[in-house]
Amino acid sequence: MDIEECLKEWEDLLADYKRLETVNKEYATKLEEVGELQSSCLKELTHQRYRMSIITGTLKRLEKKGVTKDERIANLEKEIMKRKAMLHEIEATLPKQNSMYLKIILGNVNVSILNKNDKFKYKDEYEKFKLILSAIAFVLAVANLLIDFRPLQLILIFLLVWYYCTLTIRESILKVNGSRIKGWWRLHHFISTVVAGILLIWPQNEPWDEFRHTFMWFIAYISVVQYMQFRYQSGVLYRLKALGARHNMDITIEGFHSWMWRGLSYLLPFLFGGYIFQLYIAYTLYHISYHPEATWQVTYLAALFLILHSCNMYTIWRTLRKKTQGGRKLRYKLRAIAYRLSNELAVLDQKWRQNKIEAKN
Repeated sequence: MDIEECLKEWEDLLADYKRLETVNKEYATKLEEVGELQSSCLKELTHQRYRMSIITGTLKRLEKKGVTKDERIANLEKEIMKRKAMLHEIEATLPKQNSMYLKIILGNVNVSILNKNDKFKYKDEYEKFKLILSAIAFVLAVANLLIDFRPLQLILIFLLVWYYCTLTIRESILKVNGSRIKGWWRLHHFISTVVAGILLIWPQNEPWDEFRHTFMWFIAYISVVQYMQFRYQSGVLYRLKALGARHNMDITIEGFHSWMWRGLSYLLPFLFGGYIFQLYIAYTLYHISYHPEATWQVTYLAALFLILHSCNMYTIWRTLRKKTQGGRKLRYKLRAIAYRLSNELAVLDQKWRQNKIEAKN
C-alpha cells in the first residue's frame, strides 16, 4: 500500500467516523431521555403507593367501625392486590438503591441490571462461580490431607475468605436485582467469612495440627455435598420456573428450603451429615480450647461453628413447621370445600324432591 492508498483509506475512515459521531450523539440523547423517564416512573410509582396506602388505611378504619364488607369493598381489595403485584413488576424494571453493605463496599455505584437476559446471565455466573470454587476447595482439601505443607493450607483458607467475601457481594447485587435471597442465608455467609478470616490468622501450633485433619475432611465433605445440592436444586428450580412456581432470579443454596422436598430423600442423609459434622467441629474446638497452647481463635471458632449449626437446624425446623402448617391449611380448605359441597347437594336434593312432589300434584 502506497501513500495515495493510505490517504484514500483515511478519507473513507473519516466518513465512517462522522457516522459514528452521529450515532454516539443519538445514543447520549437517548441515555438522558432514559434517565428522565426512570425518574418520572419512580415518582409515579411512589405516588401510586402513597394513594393506595391511604385507601387501604380507610378500608381498615371502616372495618374497625363495624361497616359490613359488601361486594364493592371485596372487589376494591382484589383490585388493590392486583395493582400491588403490577407495581412490583414495574419496579423490577427500574434501578434500585444499593444496600448499606454495597454502599460500604462499592460506594454509590449503580449495580441495577435492567436487561432481563443480563440478569439471568449474572445469576448463572453466580451459580457457576460457586460450583467451580467448590471443586477447587475439594482438590486443595484432599491435597492438604495428603501433604503437611503450611503454605498450601494458607492458600485454601485464603481461598475460603475470598470465596465467602465475593459471595456476600454477589448476593447483595442479586438482591438489588430482584432475587429473593433469605436474610438467614446471607447471614450464614457473613459468619462463614468471619470463620475463614479467624482460621487465616490462627498460628501454626500443636492445637492447629490437632484440628487440621478434621477441618480438611469437613471442607472436602461439604464441597461434595454442595455439588450434589447444586445438581439437584438446579433441576428442581428449572422445572418449577418452567411451571411458574418459582421466580426466575431464585438461586441454589447450601441449605434447606420448602420447594426442595420433592425427590430430596436421597440427599437428606448427606445434609444432616454435614450439620452433625459442624456440631462435631464445635465440640472438637471446645475440647482443644483446654490445650495449654490454645489461642483465642479456638474459643471464637467453637462458638461460630455452633452458631452455624444452630442456624442450619433452625432452618430445618422452620421448613418442617411451614410444611406441617401448609398441610393443615390444605386439610382445612378441603374440609371447607367438602362442607360447602355437601350443603349445596342437600339444597339441590331438597329442590329436586319439591319439584317431584309438584309434578305429581
